Amino acid sequence: MIKSVFAAVIGLVLMSGAALAGKPEGTWLSQDGGTKVRLSDCGGKLCGLVVWLKEPTDGSGKPKTDVHNPDASKRSRPMMGLQVVHGLMPDGANRWSGSIYNADDGNTYSAHMTVGDGNTADVQGCVLGFLCKTQKWTRAD
Repeated sequence: MIKSVFAAVIGLVLMSGAALAGKPEGTWLSQDGGTKVRLSDCGGKLCGLVVWLKEPTDGSGKPKTDVHNPDASKRSRPMMGLQVVHGLMPDGANRWSGSIYNADDGNTYSAHMTVGDGNTADVQGCVLGFLCKTQKWTRAD
């Protein structure tokens, strides 16, 4: 589940596509199909909340929580509704940049999103500005 959240977030960040690409606002399904993240306006920037999980409960049947957060006081917060994309702003043609929280390891990474044809996006999360992972996300709304 946590890997799905990270995958979804990474998938949102860097999307490459046509000059008349779609807007990033909306709901996106992660590459592995495990998480949906809704991007919307948050004070002039885009933020993204987890709105669906393929596996929303843990092994004991309880809702999944942010168990890998380095701040122990945040480990009990539910994954559903968790803000994982922060401060995306336009950064060139069809590209947005901000940050992404990876619930798999409790770290936040720089992120880039490029919307392709409006229904797909490449999302990239980076460490140190050059160690990056990209995923393809699909519009889910």
